[in-house]
Amino acid sequence: MMASCMVSILFLFPLIATMSAEEPPGCKIRITNRGLEMLKYETQKFVVEELSNITMPEMKGKEGHFQYTIKEVKINELNLTYADLAFQPGLGLLFKVQNSSIALSFQRHILYWLFYDTGAINASAEGVNIHTVLHTTRDELGRLKISNITCDASIAKMKMKFTGTLGRVYDFLATFLTTGMRFLLNQQICPVMNHAGLVLINTLLETIPVRTEVDNYVGIDYSLLSDPLVTSRSLDMDFRGMFFELGNESNTLVNSAINPIVREYDRMVYLALSEYFFDSGLYSYYKAGIFQMNITNEHMPKDLEMLLRTTYFGIIMMINPALVEYPISLQLELNSAPKTTVKTSGVTVAITAIVTVMVLPPGKAPVQLSSMTMEAKFNAKVSMKGKRLAVHADLRRFKIYSNQSALESLALIPLQVPLKTMLQISIVPIINNWTKRGVAIPLADGMDFIEEVVEYHNGYLIIGANLHFSKGLREMIERKIQADAENAI
Repeated sequence: MMASCMVSILFLFPLIATMSAEEPPGCKIRITNRGLEMLKYETQKFVVEELSNITMPEMKGKEGHFQYTIKEVKINELNLTYADLAFQPGLGLLFKVQNSSIALSFQRHILYWLFYDTGAINASAEGVNIHTVLHTTRDELGRLKISNITCDASIAKMKMKFTGTLGRVYDFLATFLTTGMRFLLNQQICPVMNHAGLVLINTLLETIPVRTEVDNYVGIDYSLLSDPLVTSRSLDMDFRGMFFELGNESNTLVNSAINPIVREYDRMVYLALSEYFFDSGLYSYYKAGIFQMNITNEHMPKDLEMLLRTTYFGIIMMINPALVEYPISLQLELNSAPKTTVKTSGVTVAITAIVTVMVLPPGKAPVQLSSMTMEAKFNAKVSMKGKRLAVHADLRRFKIYSNQSALESLALIPLQVPLKTMLQISIVPIINNWTKRGVAIPLADGMDFIEEVVEYHNGYLIIGANLHFSKGLREMIERKIQADAENAI
């Protein structure tokens, strides 16, 4: 029995190790059927534009006493009677066209005995059906990609109407010509759809940030952790959602946060962010040395400076009475990375910093008067504008205490309120001015969030929103192609 248990444990160990090694996402995005409905119009317009550019080879042949040449084929109109864009579970997206029609025209050159005739032919392809599945995967860089397309197209029938001097005489040729034209047109549809998906749509997906700089100090990694999960109701994507210091990209915070769970389908898109998303950003800024500040001279409130001089007058006199005339400064430096907590009540950020009080004699090294620990907690309000995520902080709790003794901590009580006021007036606005710039979320260029609603859960938050297209698919793709061409020069 014991041996049997040991064998079972050894058999399961690789599976357990694999499960424990899975990296939870810091960022999730769900696109729902409502979002796909918004995308359907843009997709339909894009497909019409692509099919309108179909080119067909010149047709030449002989039938009895007739010699003919068909050329200058033009697609005049596409009437997509029924077109739909839907999720294809386990694969990706399905674009389907049914019972539609294509109006086209071309030039004829026909020789019958000694008669030579030219003219236009108007034709219509009816019962056009297109069934295209776009397979969505994660590529080697962690980018969302259309990896394959399966396409099936058919045309039920084709009609032609001849014009010109011998138009009625040529009507009997219609059956022969329509068979050839229907075959050639049908052969052109799927290659156009393949090019649209594998080349053009993938070009658009390249505008989604994967690993990019946020500012001069940190970058962010939005690489997909796995292939998208596609169900009949949504497309779910798990992103790493990790910030990193530009000066040391390998020094990153380990993700031990919980996996965000998105249960809703009512809005077009949902963005879920775990505590790790925010903590990795704060950790990266901390490692980059951003959380250090010296407050002196004109940046020091006069009443606070006077209070500091009064509080440390005795110490100054003991060290060197001549120091009384020199400026006093406060040096703030975090001794650990800030910590984010997300609960149903909202988001808070806790920081611990060392505050050093110093005198600055000109031309000499600063003289330390005291060192104290500052603990502060901020409420953080998360918002979206377009596709940039921003945070606004408000000071919630504040306290200082001495690193040397409890007695000195009592002496610091008069400094509590002035230091808190300084933090609110001088430092918090600087933080908010920095964070209001926001960070881009992994969304294609030309797509923005609107009508956002933020919901807070234990360990993560979810932003539900609708989508707005500031540009059409064609414009987005052409802008990316143009940008790539300019960068290549």
